[in-house]
Amino acid sequence: MRQGRWAAAAVAAGLLAAGAAAAQPAPNRVLRMATSVDAATLDPHATNALFTFLVVHQVYEGLTWRGDDLKVHPGLAVSWEQVEPTRWRFRLREGVRFAGGEAFDADDVVFSIQRALAPTSNYGIFVDTVLAAEARDPLTVDIVTRVPDPVIPDKMTRVMVMDRGWSEANRATVPQNFAQREEMATVRSANGTGPYVIRSREAESRTVMVRNPNWWGNGNGASRGNVTEYHHITLTSDATRMAALLSGEVDFVHVVPVQDVARVQRDPRLRILEGQENRTVWIGMRQDADELAGSDVRGRNPFRDLRVRQAVAHALDLDALRRTTLRGQGVPTGSMWTQFVNGWSQESDRRTPYDPARARALLAEAGYPNGFSVPMECPVGTYDEACQAVAAMLARVGIRAALTIHPNAIFSQRVRRQEPMMYMLSWGVPTFDASYTLRAIMASRSIGGAATWNAGGWSNERFDALLPRIDAEGDPERRRALIREAHALHNAELGHVPLYHMMIPWAHRAGVQVTHRADNQFQVREIRVE
Repeated sequence: MRQGRWAAAAVAAGLLAAGAAAAQPAPNRVLRMATSVDAATLDPHATNALFTFLVVHQVYEGLTWRGDDLKVHPGLAVSWEQVEPTRWRFRLREGVRFAGGEAFDADDVVFSIQRALAPTSNYGIFVDTVLAAEARDPLTVDIVTRVPDPVIPDKMTRVMVMDRGWSEANRATVPQNFAQREEMATVRSANGTGPYVIRSREAESRTVMVRNPNWWGNGNGASRGNVTEYHHITLTSDATRMAALLSGEVDFVHVVPVQDVARVQRDPRLRILEGQENRTVWIGMRQDADELAGSDVRGRNPFRDLRVRQAVAHALDLDALRRTTLRGQGVPTGSMWTQFVNGWSQESDRRTPYDPARARALLAEAGYPNGFSVPMECPVGTYDEACQAVAAMLARVGIRAALTIHPNAIFSQRVRRQEPMMYMLSWGVPTFDASYTLRAIMASRSIGGAATWNAGGWSNERFDALLPRIDAEGDPERRRALIREAHALHNAELGHVPLYHMMIPWAHRAGVQVTHRADNQFQVREIRVE
């Protein structure tokens, strides 16, 4: 917040809120959660990655938040309305303070949206239609868009709000340049309005959070949970993570290896939570380079030939992948997004049939009768075993994928820098609308800008021309038809090769109450421990 005419009222209201919270001490309740990948940064706008958001959104908040029912609820805004086709008005919550004691107001919202629009932000996909944010008064903000955007309230669940003054003091008015490994204050420090504050952090190991005494929701029924101290523990080894649960060293495991599900189900002390995630795993192939670095093919790029991309798809036995490697914990697909997403259709979910003989013939037609070699990259964690299985299937038709499995932060940075020649990535849709994937994954890199994750560089002018029409279309059914058209263009060219929708089981000890969600997120504020 800027100092000035809004300060006095905001400070007074904030002190009242803090005093009310302090008057209602709660018994200590500790939750120890183990997952496979740590947050890559604490900067809330630097990298749009699942495991990073899993940490930062315990500390920061958006104007809205997505509850365990997957619906959009009031956050720092108490209400919103579309006052004009291209203008959303958000009325802000009174008496909110940041963890550092700074008062929250409309100026912080304007600053945070501007920050999300900055070139180093990887959150541009959430503000892709935004022209400006305008503070009408201390508790009212207008978001003005280029075209009518019906999912602005959904997008605001991911745009975390920072304090302008704290950011300026810490020389963090723009996000960390994550792709270039920039070091700055927001990488290791945080100052949000959320229900928790970070007490200590050891990257790649353990982050300890405690209840924020300044949180506006303390003592007023804003959350169902009772956790007062939260330990976010990173255990990259599946065996170590599960041993910690079985021994009682942790209470909750966020990523359960598929091979351990049956064992946990047999243990009366433990509970398994299962369900399909709103997340799809697919293969990306570098198509905008003249040749593939590290390949034995020189002077040309095999992936520029549709027949080679078709060969990749025909080489993959997705039913066997589901049955063996995934042990049933996956849904084979031909779609770039799940049925949870607005824009999904059965006609777009047609898989390329498994046909290794056809794959070999296509490679020969394309001029690679003996196949070719190519480096392939994946992140450690939830689908590294699937990466190994896919590499083995490709080898059987002559595509010799030399697989490297990186730590998640390194892999993400390499994708941002467009370094992999072939890679697998999982992609969730936090807005539950297909435009999120259309722009971040499938649109030409020049359109996606800093928000793009299209590391393969697939590009199609007809596809790109559909995006503004999708943005501007106000009729829901006509908009879905345009999305289907764009999806069909992409799938016909196999810009990426969809593999499967993820199912990620969670496990916890008896006495922990947590809701499994299709977005693979949880909010500690909603968890109860006994």
